[in-house]
Amino acid sequence: MMRMGVDLGGTKIELVALADNGDELFRKRIPTPRNYPETLDAIIGLVNEAEANLAETGSVGVGIPGVISPFTGLVKNSNSTWINGHPLDKDLGSRLDREVRVANDANCFAVSEAVDGAAAGKGVVFGGIIGTGCGAGIAINGRVHEGGNGIGGEWGHNPLPWMTAEEHNSTDCFCGNKDCIETFISGTGFVRDFRAAGGEASSGIQIAQMMADGDEFAKQAFDRFIDRLARSLAHVINMMDPDMIVLGGGVSNIDAIYTELPKVLPQYVVGRECRTPVVKNLFGASSGVRGAAWLWGK
Repeated sequence: MMRMGVDLGGTKIELVALADNGDELFRKRIPTPRNYPETLDAIIGLVNEAEANLAETGSVGVGIPGVISPFTGLVKNSNSTWINGHPLDKDLGSRLDREVRVANDANCFAVSEAVDGAAAGKGVVFGGIIGTGCGAGIAINGRVHEGGNGIGGEWGHNPLPWMTAEEHNSTDCFCGNKDCIETFISGTGFVRDFRAAGGEASSGIQIAQMMADGDEFAKQAFDRFIDRLARSLAHVINMMDPDMIVLGGGVSNIDAIYTELPKVLPQYVVGRECRTPVVKNLFGASSGVRGAAWLWGK
């Protein structure tokens, strides 16, 4: 069965069609309209074009920057605000005459990496996305774990664990709370911390390159970042002990994370032992759209 995945972002909508073995059959990207009716039209147009091109009907999964409330059936928490308050899955399903599955884009990332990505075959996979912000998804046996409130994996909006006196009450998060994990270990938080210490950079990748070139401020900032990332992931390991952690987002491209993080994690994991693999994603920016397709299983 052909599986189609749609990644609904704030600036682009992308569709990919996958064969049973994960081979890509069709891909197209278009700009995202800024209103709900045109967004529906755009997704339906992509599905129809893919099916006409391939002469085959398939399942449809959609990843969104938000969730569908299990209580109201309406989209909430999306930064593509025009889809909030609408029954996206039902509206698409009605017009396409089939069930459409919709999930948070971070959960789609986790599913993609669990089905045929860096964590293929692993039972419990935690997918952490560290970019401008910080989010996560959970896949169990290749399926999304959304939770009873639809917020499974909302890792970035918990407090940074084991805060120092200097860290406590030091950051404000857009969610309305202070000292969220996101404000410390996102790319934005990494740069903020570096600048506060006297450095100058525009991205976490740039700080990592400066560290490789011998910049001491960059080395100190990276050490603080790794310690905070270790604390943040230790909480995940202590609670759910996943078989593998896969990192995505721009910051995940810093190779030093994967050599340095395992040295620090055991300090914060119960029992002071930890061999949980923490790896870079396999499919990069394509993980979200592929995971949307795999919402229908493999």
